[in-house]
Amino acid sequence: MDTLGRFLAEYSAWLWGSGATCVRIDKNVSRIAMTYGYMADVAVMPRHVTVCLSDEGGNVHTYTQRVVRAGINFDLNTELSALSWSIRDGKLSLDDAEKRFRTIVGQPYGNNFNILWLTSLANASFCRLFGGDAAAMGVVFFATAAGYFLKQRFLREKMDIRVIFFLCAFISASLASGCGLFGWGATPGVAVATSVLYLIPGVPYINAASDMLASHYLCSFSRFADAVILTASLSLGLLTSITVMNNCL
Repeated sequence: MDTLGRFLAEYSAWLWGSGATCVRIDKNVSRIAMTYGYMADVAVMPRHVTVCLSDEGGNVHTYTQRVVRAGINFDLNTELSALSWSIRDGKLSLDDAEKRFRTIVGQPYGNNFNILWLTSLANASFCRLFGGDAAAMGVVFFATAAGYFLKQRFLREKMDIRVIFFLCAFISASLASGCGLFGWGATPGVAVATSVLYLIPGVPYINAASDMLASHYLCSFSRFADAVILTASLSLGLLTSITVMNNCL
């Protein structure tokens, strides 16, 4: 039971930290525990996850694990969920499941270059959607690429995420201000406004709503508060850039 309990606690912590909802965590953990003949009760808190395992004899063991701040990672979420189904289908023993788990959480996060240029392209598309012209789209693409590249570098250096959002918003908005500074195109305001959209923490907002509907109010409020703070950080970066660049005009 101890080996399974520690495994499930760490498994839950990785799911929470990579952006899974509380409902998904509870279902995945219960699925794995039932496969090995135990009942699992999961308590998901903002910074810790607690798993209580009980057997048919009434023995209960509790395991707690600090949440792993892995960042939003849909690939990791998908693979960890697939792992729970592989265990449920009887394809993996507990030892094999642990080895598979270590492999999943130890792999690098996607292809940074592909993520960078696709994010830049998506942000440029938002610029066009909001009425930006070709010049504004080009500038937004470049500003997003620069900001997202720095975000990746800062995250690797383990800088505070709120500082990262402020700096990246400031840099992207300042670069996008080139439309107005040098007279490129007819929609400089759209370029500046859309240059920071890649930083909007949409997943935490969605997860907060999902957790609230599932009555996980503490986690819902925690995710919502985190999202609001990040939104405030990027807004402050945008405001600082507008103030500085207006003074330069």
